[in-house]
Amino acid sequence: MMENYPTCKVTVNDFEFDIDATTIQQADILPLSPTHLHIILHHKTYGVRILPNPESEKMFSVEVDGEIFSVDIKDAFDVKLDQMGFKTVSARLIKEVKAPMPGLVLEVVVQPGQEVVEGDKLLILSAMKMENSILIHTAATIKKVCVAPGEAVDKGQVLIELE
Repeated sequence: MMENYPTCKVTVNDFEFDIDATTIQQADILPLSPTHLHIILHHKTYGVRILPNPESEKMFSVEVDGEIFSVDIKDAFDVKLDQMGFKTVSARLIKEVKAPMPGLVLEVVVQPGQEVVEGDKLLILSAMKMENSILIHTAATIKKVCVAPGEAVDKGQVLIELE
């Protein structure tokens, strides 16, 4: 039922193109493991390894025959949100980083006045016997760090204020 798949915009190393059901049907794809594929396309064979990005399900790196490519996939909904400017607006509106769960602050990596970019680690929160890195999802400047290592926090508690 490949014909039910929508067209997706795919950006690979800053080159953008569309992938649809027809494109996918032209390839013979054999999964070897959750991260390794063997692909035959237009009489050529490719060994592919997927390198996931823990911050995003739609951004990752792909190694094809030893060469690594950055890949960003956007479905029709993502494209529409970008066209409407929601991605840009939501990034500007973030003024606080809150605890996603109750836990114990193990380490604070940033300090007031520090500039951070998307994907930078802000702190480490221990919850349910797991260490969770809290990352920033936009470029910002740290205004105030509201917690300290060893401090217990509740879900939704402000951890860091942004300028």
